[in-house]
Amino acid sequence: MPASDISLSYRGSGVDIDAAEQAKHRLAGLVRSTSTPDTLSELGSFGGLYRLPRGLNDPILVASTDGVGTKLKVAVAAGRHDTVGEDLVNHCVNDILVQGARPLFFQDYLGIGRMDEGIVEAVVSGVARGCRENGCALLGGETAELPGMYTAGEYDLAGTIVGVVEHDQLLDGSRIEAGDAVVALASSGLHTNGYSLARRVVFERMRLGLDDAFPGEAGTVAEVLLRTHRSYLRALAGPLERGEIHGLAHITGGGLRDNIPRVLPPGVDARLETGSWEVPSVFRTLQEQGGVEQMEMFRVFNMGVGMVAMVNADRADALVRELDAGGERAWVAGAIRPGTGQVLLS
Repeated sequence: MPASDISLSYRGSGVDIDAAEQAKHRLAGLVRSTSTPDTLSELGSFGGLYRLPRGLNDPILVASTDGVGTKLKVAVAAGRHDTVGEDLVNHCVNDILVQGARPLFFQDYLGIGRMDEGIVEAVVSGVARGCRENGCALLGGETAELPGMYTAGEYDLAGTIVGVVEHDQLLDGSRIEAGDAVVALASSGLHTNGYSLARRVVFERMRLGLDDAFPGEAGTVAEVLLRTHRSYLRALAGPLERGEIHGLAHITGGGLRDNIPRVLPPGVDARLETGSWEVPSVFRTLQEQGGVEQMEMFRVFNMGVGMVAMVNADRADALVRELDAGGERAWVAGAIRPGTGQVLLS
């Protein structure tokens, strides 16, 4: 039979529609577990339906989209897929928290080389857990089988979050002023940034395997590199509600040096005292073993700081005590001074 007469199929081309449908049914319970009173649709709708919460006076919607980056390479190599979804949700929650918003709903996108129900379910279980812990609904998403785009076992993960803030509580940096204190909140590790450099140091320079102990840390390489990106929503909800926070900066790609200027108004600098905290050992190890310059470290990694808050100087110590009492590790890391919009490290 000529090749042109052979019947082709989608399955034969690498896309298994039946497996995709089975995966969707297995995910239904995870999605349902995140429903809130304002969730109006079920998994499978062409579009997710969500009612704007009642009782708001002048609401502003805040949206953000992000991914997990090459941290996924570590998850795939380790065969551990249940944490990166939570990383994704928490990252997005923090991004809109910077503008004072609380999350309403989340949508994820998973592109995978070959439909593997176990991987898909593990990834989405992390997304659902992150949504539940942040009080937002997983309203829907997309799982796409893309043979030729990704090799078997590999995938990409991204998500979009939508939140809401009252207009008069919106944080836009305009309340930050010279004399404010900068309060730092500790990170839980690398979060979701700097993994291209971290992987090169750990796997090429240090020649460590995923099951090897990470020097100076209580855990294996896989455990240390896959520590979950933290959400700061619960810790900061009270101070935000009381209007005590003048500005927030989520310390992601670009580190302290590039992220704090994104929220500074004209005419001020943020001066940080790097001696006010001990940089966690994971970052010190990466710097020493990789021969990475100090300023490069502070631009690539969070260096132990996941979020910073700008507040009145006379409220800074009370905020630190409140955060500490709630289980956070927080400290006064610097101050806002007249300047030109820079971060000055000393």
